[in-house]
Formats: sequence, C-alpha cells, structure tokens
Amino acid sequence: MTDRPQQRPNRQLAALIAEAGFSNAGLARRVDQLGLEHGLDLRYDKTSVTRWLRGQQPRGTTPALIAEVFTRRLGRRLSAQDLGLDACAPVYAGLEFAATPAEAVDIVSGLWRKDSGSHAELRKIAFTPAGLVVPSRDWLIGRPDDQVARGVDPAGGAAEHGARVPQQGRMPVPRQRPNGHPAGQKVTAGDIAALRSVGELFRTLDQTYGGGHARQALVRYLEHEAEPMLRGTYGETAGRRLFGAVAELTRLAGWTSYDIAAHGLAQRYFVQALRLAQAAGDRPYGSYVLVTMSRQAVYLGHGREAVQLARVAQQGIGSAAPPIVQSLLHAVEARGHGVLGEARACAAALARVERALEAARPGDEVPQWARFFDEAQLADELGHCHHDLHQYRAAAQHAERSLQLRGAGFARSRVFCRVVLASARLGMGELEQACVLGAEAAQQASEMRSARAVEYVREFERRLEPYKDAAAVRGFRERVASLGV
Repeated sequence: MTDRPQQRPNRQLAALIAEAGFSNAGLARRVDQLGLEHGLDLRYDKTSVTRWLRGQQPRGTTPALIAEVFTRRLGRRLSAQDLGLDACAPVYAGLEFAATPAEAVDIVSGLWRKDSGSHAELRKIAFTPAGLVVPSRDWLIGRPDDQVARGVDPAGGAAEHGARVPQQGRMPVPRQRPNGHPAGQKVTAGDIAALRSVGELFRTLDQTYGGGHARQALVRYLEHEAEPMLRGTYGETAGRRLFGAVAELTRLAGWTSYDIAAHGLAQRYFVQALRLAQAAGDRPYGSYVLVTMSRQAVYLGHGREAVQLARVAQQGIGSAAPPIVQSLLHAVEARGHGVLGEARACAAALARVERALEAARPGDEVPQWARFFDEAQLADELGHCHHDLHQYRAAAQHAERSLQLRGAGFARSRVFCRVVLASARLGMGELEQACVLGAEAAQQASEMRSARAVEYVREFERRLEPYKDAAAVRGFRERVASLGV
C-alpha cells in the first residue's frame, strides 16, 4: 500500500502518539487490527508510522481508521483532521456505536446518502464477525442518553442540548432536502406517524416480494424524509418517538440489504439501528435489533457470534420482558446452537422458549415488532433447529406445521420453510417428495427478489448431488434451470 508524499512533519500526530503512549509499531498493529474488524487486510508497520510522522498522507480509509484507534484509546472523539491527516469518506464507516445521538445521526445519514447513490462498493463490503463485539457491548453497558431534544424552543430561547453545531472544517448540513421535510422545521406527531406507516408498507413489500423489491425506495425515503426530521426541531418526548421510528426503518433497511446478500452493508445498518434505539430509550427494541443481527450471523454460519448476540439481548432486556419477547430471544439462541451442532444447548434453549410461552397470558402487552412470533414462527424455528442438527423427522413435522399455519403474506418465510421440509424429506430417504417440494420452493423464489430465497434453493440442489442421476433430480434441475433460479 503506497502513501502520498507531503512535505511537513505531522506534529499533531506526534503529539497524540505521545499522549496515547503508543510506540510506532503499537500504533501500526492497532490500525491493522481495526482494519480486520472492517474486513480490510492492511499491513502497516512501524516504518509506515514513521512515514506518516514525516508528513506522508495514508490513502483511502486509513486516516479514519487511525482516528478511530486514538478515539478508543483516549476516550474522546477524534477526526482525521485532528491528527493532521486528510479527511475521507471511508466505505467501512457505519460499525461505530456513536457516543451521542447527534453523532449517530451523522453516521446513519452518511450511510443513507451513500447507499441511495451509485456507491456500488458499499453493497460489496464483507460481513465482519469481529465488528459485532464493540457495538453489542456498548449497547449492553451504555447509559441512556440524557437528552435527545433538538432545536430552538417556541419562545426563541437557546438551542437545546441535542442541537448540532457544525465542527470546523466540516461542510454544513443542507437546510432543505429536495421534495422532503425541511431540515430545521418542527417535527410533528403526524410526521412520526407517517414514518411508522411507511415502515408497515415496506415491511409488507419485503415479506411478500423480497428485500430487493423496494429497498432503494426505502433508503431514499430515509435520506429525503427521515434525515431532515432528525435535523429538525423537537422536544424530548417527540425526539424519543422520532428516534424510535427511524430505528425501525433503519433496521428494515438492514434487513432488506441482508436479503439481497449485501451483508456488510446490512451489518452497518443494524449497528446504527441499535444506536438509534438507545437514543429512543427503547431497550426492548434494541434487543430485537440484536436478534436480527443474530439471525444474520446464523445465516452466514457464525453460530458462536449468533449465540453471543442472543445472550446479550437477553441480558440487556432482563426478566421483565413480556413472555413472547423472552421466547423470541431464546429461540434465536437455539438457532445459533443448532448451527454449531450443539444439540444439548439447543434443546435447553428451546425448553426456555416453551417455559416462556407457558407464562404468556392473553392480555399481555406485546410490542408490535414481536407479534410475528406466533405458532407458525415457533414451528419454523423448531424446524430449522432440528434440520441443522440432522434430526430430520422432527424437522419435517415442525416445517409442515409451520406451512399449515403461516399466512400467504409471508411468502419468503414459506419458501424457507418449504426448503427445510424438502431437505428433511431428503434426509429421510424420500427423494421424489423432496424434489417436488424443492421445485415448489424454486417456483416461489423465482417470483421474488430475495438472494436468501435463491440461496436456500441452491443449497438444497447441492444436497442432491449424490443422487444426480436419479430421474427426480434431473427433473428438478431442469425445472430450476427453466426458472432461472
């Protein structure tokens, strides 16, 4: 990796290295380690740091990485400019758990703007398991934000605590987004209700047609409507509700990104949704974001990280959560154990799911986001767990039950469950029935924009390789080929 020459020694960087107590080799090692968290293979050494001190400018994302190393060490937010380095807009950004609500707005709005544009590299960033540790820890141990209110009071008084003062050297935030909510304008209850209504619309589109169907429209909505609201004027109560509504939309942007296999981008959206949920003062919703992150880790085969995320969610929400929420958190932990092949731990987690459900009562207050966890979803989770543990008869029983109970609106979930059933039938030696079910799933997957649905079908097809000469398998493959799945 080459750096650009600069003539003058970097005294700002030298002073901060001395304050932090770093050796040149120590700083280089920390930059390399932070790069790994963000999927970057950097190979800096003490000679690299010597060049930076002499005035050479590191390229690409490195200035932001160096600034983050010092931020973590010194406990205060430092930018590349504070280190005497050139500023950049790194594609890795987004895994930071912001120190303040205002900083969270800056980070997430930067993601929206890049994602809504032509920054294709943003959708190619790799998922990094190491990048899960710091945000989940910071959420678990972090204190609630004292204030989120922003702007000027109706009497024309001083700016409230949350008001953002542009830092020196930064471009000012535009006061008006094209065709959007005017930045600086007072946020109303109607604005927040609109955000939630839009969320319902996009969730329905995602469940029925896949994450790729309207993902870009969702991101553009966040950029042009949600960001100006976050930079508007609001009191404490409205501010918490606003951050909560935007957290839900940001999680959904991550979920739809995950569904099109933009896994690094999805991970960043989830981290920012977690931080926005903290600004909203909504601990339960933060646990749900962690559940979402755990599901992504399960899908990508990172069972250990999936279990850890589920446990952080359990610890962070405590025993006061409604039984349905507790059962959801334990079910997601069970999925992680299933991926790891840990049958006893998986069974123990599922037993906790059952105990939590037994404690549920008809009049219990359940958050809107947890209401999907019904009998159909529980049977789906059980089917996946037993399938991952190669307990095919039980997997087939639960998958069949889920398909019987699941509404047609959950089209993508039905594809997943049908493939689980097909794989279970295959494991039980029922090749022809497995191929029939697999072909049905392939037909459904071809009608939506979901990389996950397609990957489920392809994984089933790979399982058929030992039987490739069978007539049923040849017919299945011809069907899949004709569908273009």
